[in-house]
Amino acid sequence: MDRSVKVAVIGAGVSGLSTARELQREGHQVVVFEKNHRIGGIWVYDPKTDSDPLSIDPSREIVHTSLYRSLRTNLPRPLMGFLDYPFSKEETGDRRTYPGHEEVLRFLDKFAKEFGLHSLIRFNTEVVRVEQVNGEWVVESKTRGLFRNEKRLKRLLSARVTIPNQDSQRFPVVLIIGLGPSGVDISRELAKIAKEVHVVGKQIIGVDLMLENHDNTFYYTNPVEHVQEDGSVTFADGSSIHADAIIHCTGYRYSFPFLETHGAVSVEERWVAPLYKHVFPPSLAPSLAFIGLNYLEAIFHVIELQSKWVAKVLSGKAKLPTEEEMMISIQNLNQLLEEKGFPKEYVHTLQPFQADYKNWLAAQCGLPPVEEWRHDMLLECMKNYFEMRDIRDLWDDHYWDAIIHGASNGKSIIHEASNGK
Repeated sequence: MDRSVKVAVIGAGVSGLSTARELQREGHQVVVFEKNHRIGGIWVYDPKTDSDPLSIDPSREIVHTSLYRSLRTNLPRPLMGFLDYPFSKEETGDRRTYPGHEEVLRFLDKFAKEFGLHSLIRFNTEVVRVEQVNGEWVVESKTRGLFRNEKRLKRLLSARVTIPNQDSQRFPVVLIIGLGPSGVDISRELAKIAKEVHVVGKQIIGVDLMLENHDNTFYYTNPVEHVQEDGSVTFADGSSIHADAIIHCTGYRYSFPFLETHGAVSVEERWVAPLYKHVFPPSLAPSLAFIGLNYLEAIFHVIELQSKWVAKVLSGKAKLPTEEEMMISIQNLNQLLEEKGFPKEYVHTLQPFQADYKNWLAAQCGLPPVEEWRHDMLLECMKNYFEMRDIRDLWDDHYWDAIIHGASNGKSIIHEASNGK
């Protein structure tokens, strides 16, 4: 028999919106808590910066955003929409295949409006405490200084991820810490206006980034050993530079300061554990779930499938294994990653099981496997990133449109297509 339960969703970004839609589709009672005054999460641009950029002052004003003004997507539109709600080009606005962040926010606004999600959301509401008491979840929130206590919540889903703010300014010599997509994108932009751009970061395990110095951009894989107040930066190999500015592009940081699980869930900066299939902590499943922790992925697709799965588990249409079986699955995955040389902070990248994971989620929801072209397109995007090539304005829409519509198999000329040939 189908069940209908009351569910709290924390956050009205991509994860929260997708989760709210799927829960509503399954007939659940949904309340979404959003700290901001609008939907969009990290896609809401705020030109302000933290009052203390070094994050030393505990009373500092914190600006919750990871966007910089010129940010564009690093994945094409077909990978930035939902499987059943594509990110199409509109007659007005940014029609590029890799649009700016404003276009993504417009897409999310349209998504939320079309599925009637605004009525589910409590805006300007910060969750300050979440704890399970006598088998029920208690959610305490603060709205404009007023506290509110929600009891009898049988299920809790969290769709909130905090990401450190980044800021770039004009300086003669800039050091960027981080070799991920954001670090690479920002280095390209600063190279147009700075005298020198130095980029330092760790190589991704199993991947050799093509780090070739060029023009005024220089790459380092030796970590920073020491930074002096005068801007002198010393690397682990003894080499040094002088930097006028240092920008940290170090990626996602998971933080759930409001959540008390009494040891059932461990939250570190890049790792939340133990989670069955990156979603359910076995000892609290299915009453607690995390949506959208993964990265280096077509995250909209993963979020949508995770949301559908959780909604169906709560309604009884999909079944979870026993707690013991879920723990064994987690241990097997951790052992496999360890054998392949991946540290624990890599677990949420889904490497090297991306397609298998999404197809597994689809099967749990009674859906067919994700179309092969989506995986091929993601691999091509990752290949271009690993080769340090910015092909966003060279992307061949006509080629991929033909692939999507079945006019070509898309396997033999993918490399050429990404170069606009």
